[in-house]
Amino acid sequence: MAKEGAEKAEETEQMIEKEAGKEPAEGGGGGSHRLGDAQEMRAVLLAGFGGLNKLRVSRKAMPEPQDGELKIRVKACGLNFIDLMVRQGNIDNPPKTPLVPGFECSGIVEALGDSVKGYEIGDRVMAFVNYNAWAEVVCTPVEFVYKIPDDMSFSEAAAFPMNFVTAYMMLFEVANLREGMSVLVHSAGGGVGQAVAQLCSTIPNVTVFGTASTFKHEAIKDSMTHLFDRNADYVQEVKRISAEGVDIVLDCLCGDNTGKGLSLLKPLGTYILYGSSNMVTGETKSFFSFAKSWWQVEKVNPIKLYEENKVIAGFSLLNLLFKQGRAGLIRGVVDKLIGLYNQKKIKPVVDSLWALEEVKEAMQRIHDRGNIGKLILDVEKTPTPLMANDSTETSEAGEEEEDHEGDSENKERMPFIQ
Repeated sequence: MAKEGAEKAEETEQMIEKEAGKEPAEGGGGGSHRLGDAQEMRAVLLAGFGGLNKLRVSRKAMPEPQDGELKIRVKACGLNFIDLMVRQGNIDNPPKTPLVPGFECSGIVEALGDSVKGYEIGDRVMAFVNYNAWAEVVCTPVEFVYKIPDDMSFSEAAAFPMNFVTAYMMLFEVANLREGMSVLVHSAGGGVGQAVAQLCSTIPNVTVFGTASTFKHEAIKDSMTHLFDRNADYVQEVKRISAEGVDIVLDCLCGDNTGKGLSLLKPLGTYILYGSSNMVTGETKSFFSFAKSWWQVEKVNPIKLYEENKVIAGFSLLNLLFKQGRAGLIRGVVDKLIGLYNQKKIKPVVDSLWALEEVKEAMQRIHDRGNIGKLILDVEKTPTPLMANDSTETSEAGEEEEDHEGDSENKERMPFIQ
């Protein structure tokens, strides 16, 4: 009965859409449409926290810029590991669903809100967005928007803000990277890992130790001084090369890697936690994985830090931007990074481009740690037929069925990293 109801609901929705002179929401392709007096757009919708079946492409009202905001016609969106954690509800104080995910995008300025200065309609820009980035149009305050160089593609621009600002802030603002230092970075093949490697190369004689899945080593070996398998005993490998350890540890894994990272620090070294991907082990949030990961975190003794002259720190770019009001600081960092890009010292590594309708497959690739560099949602890309069929869910009733019937099916189809 639920299935029949879902089919009828879908049929009715499509009839309404045809009456309004537009295509069904999941048909792919760009462009905006009007339903009555409301202009609409395509967007990725997260209906509720959980597995991949909670995502679908839908139509929603197009936003208009408020005072101090820019309206951007989106060309490309960045996809980050934090987006997987948001989908699962695996973050502190998650927002209410349904919501449109995504925190960064690139595109063309389409309209200016009141009091906006320094930008014109037609400017090519990249931007941070406090959710809602995975859509054909976004509005965001002007302080989170940056013009992009003429020779930077929209996909590169969408891969730029989160990865490079995070890497720069950790290396230079928190850890004070200088000539001759050494850095250990986990997930070296990912977007942040590759940004860290490139920024380290701008400072003389910096040694970069990286961990990554073995199949990525050939592709990224030239960006690292020393590269280890992510499942190997990297502590002993690092100490074999550098008995004293390293000056900076950048940890996006958490769990038992926290204690390992602290043990590798030289005196006056800095350990920075900027993620907790070890807590994501399955398609949906696991309280067991969460508890296990935190149980493995070594309890930090302040007296021990004092005696060993070690620094432990945390970094969250999104909190710095949207909760702590440091947009001015970040703008200065973006200016420096664009300068390095123009000097051809850094360049975003784009792993692959995906249509909005292929968001599930793109998320799965990140979950499986299959990417080298950044995954991009290309708003104008036409989905491949197989992916489009698999990625689009049109009814709430269908999603509820999948919650129960799809769990075992997904486990067989999706090889999760444990």
